[in-house]
Amino acid sequence: MKQLTINCDVGEGANNEAELMPYIHSCNIACGGHAGDEKLMKSVVELAIKHNVKIGAHPSYPDKVNFGRKTMLIVTDELKKTIQNQINTLSKIIKKKGSRLHHIKPHGALYNDIAKNTQLALVFLEAISPYKKNIKLYVPFNSEIEKSAIKEGFSIIYEAFADRNYNEDLSLVSREKSNAVISNPTIIFERVTEMINTNKITTITGRKVAIKATTFCVHSDTENAVKIVTYLHQKRAI
Repeated sequence: MKQLTINCDVGEGANNEAELMPYIHSCNIACGGHAGDEKLMKSVVELAIKHNVKIGAHPSYPDKVNFGRKTMLIVTDELKKTIQNQINTLSKIIKKKGSRLHHIKPHGALYNDIAKNTQLALVFLEAISPYKKNIKLYVPFNSEIEKSAIKEGFSIIYEAFADRNYNEDLSLVSREKSNAVISNPTIIFERVTEMINTNKITTITGRKVAIKATTFCVHSDTENAVKIVTYLHQKRAI
């Protein structure tokens, strides 16, 4: 049986981490760029440890106003510095709690931008290079960050989004569109099952496109997030 592995973006203000943690395998903790502060990071880390959930850093553009979901024009050195500061802050908290950082997953617009911009992908990889030997990097299939990370010797884990619709180029449907987010647990399970069993995803146009993923993200701020992860957990063996 193929196992359904779920991750969640947390520490972003939805305040549902205690309900999500029993049903997920890994979490991506906001570390101050788009959301979160040290107090929230500490509480989420404690919950993750309690439920034996793998802990990841979720750095972003430094933009709490737009929740890190808009591209920022930022000087390269400043971008590197903010990414490193965010991860370092969380990493210190994790270490003090007696655990370890398992992975890094960029957030929002930064995630999308490095998926298609090779130069920016290399900047991101340089920023996280101090963690290279000890962490996994969550990446989307057939992306620039995937290709660059492999060339640079990073350990990667392919990720897809359970609660988002896809365009034919495997970019996510813009959140400005009404059909961007999926919140029905049954439909989400059907889509995840398709990806696991066929290595394809049905895009917004109805075309099936090749995709690869071993972990599937549910955003903590998606409507019905707790119901979704609970349902997926119950159906985890496909």
